[in-house]
Amino acid sequence: MRRFFTSESVTEGHPDKVCDKISDGILDALLKEDPEARAAIECCAAYNTLFITGEVRTKAVIDYEAVAREVIREIGYRHGSFAFDACEIISRIHGQSADIALGVDASVEKKAGGDELDTLGAGDQGMMFGYATKETEELMPLPIVLAHKLARRLAELRKSKELPYLRPDGKTQVTVEYDGKTPVRVDSIVVSVQHKPTVPQERIHADVKEQVVKAVIPAALLDENTKYYINPTGNFAIGGPEGDSGLTGRKIVVDTYGGRCAHGGGAFSGKDPTKVDRSAAYMARYVCKNLVAAGIADEVELEIAYAIGVARPVSVFIDTFGTGKLPDDEIADLVQREFDLRPAAIIATLGLKRPIYSRTAAYGHFGCPDFPWEKVDRAEDLRKYLEK
Repeated sequence: MRRFFTSESVTEGHPDKVCDKISDGILDALLKEDPEARAAIECCAAYNTLFITGEVRTKAVIDYEAVAREVIREIGYRHGSFAFDACEIISRIHGQSADIALGVDASVEKKAGGDELDTLGAGDQGMMFGYATKETEELMPLPIVLAHKLARRLAELRKSKELPYLRPDGKTQVTVEYDGKTPVRVDSIVVSVQHKPTVPQERIHADVKEQVVKAVIPAALLDENTKYYINPTGNFAIGGPEGDSGLTGRKIVVDTYGGRCAHGGGAFSGKDPTKVDRSAAYMARYVCKNLVAAGIADEVELEIAYAIGVARPVSVFIDTFGTGKLPDDEIADLVQREFDLRPAAIIATLGLKRPIYSRTAAYGHFGCPDFPWEKVDRAEDLRKYLEK
């Protein structure tokens, strides 16, 4: 059966990603001084204004505006070329709600005499999803892997000045054709890249096809029928917050699996690891990746659901899409035996009280081997379930 699946990515200069990177830049600054900091930072950017809001509980003393301006410069909005360079910054950050803190500081289980890992209750209700597939060496879906690589390549060429006319904003999209579950070719590629207004589109088309697409997409996946859409509007000189507003957390599908699996709806950037929107989604990826690496399934989706103030999940759901070597309910049971899914345990397992989050804010939270939730250090032990 032939079918097509599409995923997109965006560069770090996309207005939504600007907001994500500022939110995570502030979070990292807080955690660097205070590993116990609580934060939920959100930003909105539009033209020449940046609005920073959210709640924190910390001993750290942070100049939020200075952190934001440094992130903006690192992305590439500088040199007086953009309206956002010297943006007005409005900061409205307040303390964490005492009602939320009640449930996070001492879970229902801890209040009933639980152990040390019962200390933290989930910072909110909700469901978080993880996913892994044997489709790529990253154990990620191929369309999102390729879309991220294209977006990252645009940034590399801009920063190295190999293509000096490139500017920070950009979007990519890849459609992969499958034969059953096997990817066989790339059907279409979309690349929209911000550029200096004086550069001819013909040059942009040629450069992007040669130095971006051919440098990223394996030649075996391209053929005479692959379609290319490069700056399909005909011009992309105005970009970033100058061209469109940005908002923290608005690219949650780009951040995760490119639409391949379900999503609980919670965003990641700006949130400390007591927020299960983030930490439990990372743990769910860690579990799924280890299950696939162990050979227990070729494809796994995991849902973990929480109640605010309660440490243990209210449900754990597994779907292997018919690829499991064990029944899905048995895999769900072994997940709960082998992995501690309480927030405090997740934080300890993955080492999440460190300033590691700025790097996650662009080009995906999953698939990068340097992230702690990408380890497959449990795979060997999990293979014991296949020997029974």
